[in-house]
Amino acid sequence: MLSVSELYIYPIKSLGGISLKVTSLTDRGLQYDHRWMLMDNNNRFITQREFPIMSLLQVNLSEEGLKIHHKKNPGQTLFIPFQPQSNEMLMVEVWEDKCEAQLVSKKADEWFSDILTLQCRLVYMPDATNRNVDNVYAMNREITSFSDGYPMLMIGQSSLNDLNSRLSEPLPMNRFRPNIVFTGGEPYEEDVMEHFVINLIDFFGVKLCSRCVVTTIDQGEAIKAKEPLKTLATYRMRDNNVYFGQNLLYKGEGEIHTDDLIQIKTKKQHLVDS
Repeated sequence: MLSVSELYIYPIKSLGGISLKVTSLTDRGLQYDHRWMLMDNNNRFITQREFPIMSLLQVNLSEEGLKIHHKKNPGQTLFIPFQPQSNEMLMVEVWEDKCEAQLVSKKADEWFSDILTLQCRLVYMPDATNRNVDNVYAMNREITSFSDGYPMLMIGQSSLNDLNSRLSEPLPMNRFRPNIVFTGGEPYEEDVMEHFVINLIDFFGVKLCSRCVVTTIDQGEAIKAKEPLKTLATYRMRDNNVYFGQNLLYKGEGEIHTDDLIQIKTKKQHLVDS
């Protein structure tokens, strides 16, 4: 028996995530997930890959918008209304994609630039902007937000447990920034979950998630290390990429709750030896 154990969203790309008990699907992923993004002076996205300090900025939801605070200095806060306070639109880059985004506010730009000691601006993806999933993996011209490429990421708790059994010090799930965590099944069960259903919504595992240095950053200290990539590379590597987790597409709408059951419809073969 598989069931949803944890749900997370990451409203601002590469900042701290939010744990939820229930969340809704939108046309491009979970509600509020990756709808905001910080960009540099070249209008290109910035992440923890280059600036680990971003891990220390925690996001929380309120009825009116987002509340940001510094984990080491809770007095450093910023409130961001759900509705951007600027009407200025511009083209931004996320990996190889270019799409239109809306500037949020000068206040937000100044706050983030000061706290990160980096000139940057905060942008929002309005509903009118459609950023398509890679055609190689898309099933029905699906769109995503400012995620790395797909609207949702899923990891089994058994997979993390197996990884931790190989490490000298166990790591928390927040190193891998999933949207859905589930319990039950074998380690790396998500690898083979081709089609499954949660709360009458159809989900499809379309591409294993290749992992980067963000997984090596302690999300509470902003310190890089070698793990877990060093260990994952010994048994989860294929074609020079290390894989952990499954990128998802879906068909349908509604809510997902922790404790929802997961019904597997079809499986596929393992692509990575584990």
